Amino acid sequence: MTTDSLTTEDLEFLRRPLHGFLTVAAGPLPPQPRPVWFEATDEGTIQLFTEPDALKVRRVARDPRASIVVAAPVGEREHWLSIAGHATVEPDGGHDLAARLAARYWDLDDPARAGALAEILATEQVRLVIRAEAVRRYRS
Repeated sequence: MTTDSLTTEDLEFLRRPLHGFLTVAAGPLPPQPRPVWFEATDEGTIQLFTEPDALKVRRVARDPRASIVVAAPVGEREHWLSIAGHATVEPDGGHDLAARLAARYWDLDDPARAGALAEILATEQVRLVIRAEAVRRYRS
């Protein structure tokens, strides 16, 4: 099934601590997805944080097409979403997003994880925001 926006059921699925596989346009190069933490917003966008000089930021500046695929883990019924659209780099909110996602994905009572978050927050962070234009989904 394909739509141009995320449904309430999609957002519920995306709010779980799952990894997404991000792909950004790379011209003539084959796509090279990378696992990422992400957050689905009430507005139906997907956002992640990254350093401003990351390769994905440079690629989005050249060509804003991006997609993310999120799948349920092994042991659950097959369920996945593919969200494609144009991405923008937003200079604000990167640190807040990093802190929210770290709390979602890590046990921050673990000193090693808390230290890793502190290292992330000590560097400049931007938000990469994908606005859904095509959403494909499957649920068995």
